[in-house]
Formats: sequence, C-alpha cells, structure tokens
Amino acid sequence: MTEGLRERKKRQTRERISRVATGLFVERGFEHVTIAEVAAAAEVSVNTVYNYFATKEDLVLPPEEASPQRLADIVRGRSPGEPAVQAVLARLRDEVRRRDRKVGLTEGFGRVLEMMRAAPTLTARLGDLGGQMTDAFADALAEETGAAPDDPLPRVVAWHLGCVHSLVYTEIGRRTAAGERPDVIAEAVLDLLDVVESLLGERVLTYAVRKDQPCSE
Repeated sequence: MTEGLRERKKRQTRERISRVATGLFVERGFEHVTIAEVAAAAEVSVNTVYNYFATKEDLVLPPEEASPQRLADIVRGRSPGEPAVQAVLARLRDEVRRRDRKVGLTEGFGRVLEMMRAAPTLTARLGDLGGQMTDAFADALAEETGAAPDDPLPRVVAWHLGCVHSLVYTEIGRRTAAGERPDVIAEAVLDLLDVVESLLGERVLTYAVRKDQPCSE
C-alpha cells in the first residue's frame, strides 16, 4: 500500500523526535534529559512527543522495533514448508547482512549502546523484553503445532532460539563496544550463526514445519 501524505508526515515527525532524543541522550545521558527538552529540540510540543511515544524509554526502544512479538511474528510469517527455527535463523542472517538497525549494525551505535547500558530503566526493559519474546515465541509454536498445555517442547525450542537471539545481540554489543566496524562485526556474527546451526539438533532444526495454507473458497 502506498504511503499517503498524512502518513508520511507522521512517520517523518516520529523519526525526527526519536533521532533528536537519541542524540540528546547520547550527549548528556538518558536520565539527564527531560521530555520537555526533547520536545523543544525537536520543535514540537510535549503532548506531540507523548502522542508518538507513550514512555521516555520508547524513544530509544520503540515498540515496533523492540517488540516482544518479534520471534513469534517471524514464525507466523514464514513460508510453507519452512521449519520455525530455520525461519528465525534466516531472518537474523538477512538482518545482519543488510546491517539492519534492528540488530544495531549501524555507524554510531557504539555510543548509543553505552548510553543504554548506563540507564537502569533501559537495561531492565531489555531484560524483560527477552523473557516476553521467548514466552510469546513458545505460545506461537504451541498454537501452530497443536501441542498439549503440558507439552514442554514448544518452551524448550523457544528457549533455545531466545538464547540464540540474545547471543547475537550480546556479540554485536561486545564487538561494538570494542570499536569494531559494522562490516567486521557482521561477518563475525554470520560465522557465529553458522556455528549455532551446526550445533542444533535435527529435532530442533526441523521442528514446526509450516504446512501449506488451505486455499480460500
């Protein structure tokens, strides 16, 4: 669907507020910048900031990019015949190759990462997000496979992939903090994913193969 003028202006405003806020947070520290100061720097009202971002943390971790449904959405959107775990690994590889901002492979992310690590509310939110993401992933696997409520397999598979997802971000963060370039980090993370896949058992790699969708009448 083509983006209309109104939608484009709203997106541009949202992106500008987030960009300005991040710059202020990096320069002065997350806890030392107020929403009023973000609004003034972005040349919008405080109410406008809250219209786009429900909380201050959302300015750094917007829900559409840091969603607890991230892994579950990848599984739900995969192609017929594709196993769940393979779909997640493929998406991670694609994001790393494209240097997607979702995985932090952009120039200047090192300073953003330092700012986030220094803010207790942001680090706590990241921790909570990981657990919520794994739970939502397990629910999606159980729903799709028709697993019984007491079947531990969906939770075990979700835990495996939740750990892999966390490992990817930890590796990117560690290498970013060490001053490595995004291209170098990307190659290292792709190698890491190859090692992960080689160690995962066949049962995990072939779990929850997407069935062909029934044709609509």
